[in-house]
Amino acid sequence: MSMTVASSSSPLSVIVTRLRAAGCVFAEDEARLLVAAARTQADLTDMVDRRVTGVPLEHVLGWAEFAGLRIAVDPGVFVPRRRTEFLVHQAVALARPRAVVVDLCCGSGAVGAALVAALGRVELHAADIDPAAVRCARRNVGAAGARVYEGDLYEPLPVALLGRVDVLVANAPYVPTEAIGRLPPEARLHEPGQALDGGEDGLDVLRRVAAAAPSWLAPGGHLLVETSDHQAPRTVEVVAGSGLVARAASPDAGNTTVVIGTRPPSRHGVCVTPAAAPGPAGGPRR
Repeated sequence: MSMTVASSSSPLSVIVTRLRAAGCVFAEDEARLLVAAARTQADLTDMVDRRVTGVPLEHVLGWAEFAGLRIAVDPGVFVPRRRTEFLVHQAVALARPRAVVVDLCCGSGAVGAALVAALGRVELHAADIDPAAVRCARRNVGAAGARVYEGDLYEPLPVALLGRVDVLVANAPYVPTEAIGRLPPEARLHEPGQALDGGEDGLDVLRRVAAAAPSWLAPGGHLLVETSDHQAPRTVEVVAGSGLVARAASPDAGNTTVVIGTRPPSRHGVCVTPAAAPGPAGGPRR
């Protein structure tokens, strides 16, 4: 829809006023995006109505901007956060050419798509327990030849990947259960709870990811997980407890941390394999 057509019956200033009254901090930017996306005046009215009732902008538009890419995001699917671009940057720095990459808890597939865009030829496998997220991820990474599986963490991955993964990224949920009620309504009401709720201390899913990671990583391979700043010390302990060499990395600005666990390389031709059993444990994740 052109700005001229939109202005004839729904002036941009009116849309901005409605969005601002609904609490949208970036009302002007959002209004321009909505006008650009609407095909008809009826579409525009519907989109604005949905946004002012609290539907995430990304769900209204059908896409989210992430790492310079336009990622398809369907209603009800976890919206990729811009802070997670730091996870991508850390993974890119550690990946070797033609790396085998696994994206657990992949959601829309945004992290995997960004890694493919940055690294070029990689063997990408992604998994999520949410069927809607899996469908969305297949749209975002399928063209790159990636394989997307539906299931709980490692459970749907082919066993041929055991001991072969160079980069294992997991943007698993890490919000403590008691804090879910304090999340913004956009997340709390419109995103799947299993994509947000990390259990009593927020680390339940991360523990499961870390416990099995050594069996899937190649010697010298890396596990990267996103966590909050205040959870980072405990997350480092969890990753180190699985037998990986753990460290934390944080951006200059922001409230997120990436914890990196590296499987020790082989010694004298013999792989040093931490004692961690492969396979899933515990309840469902997204």
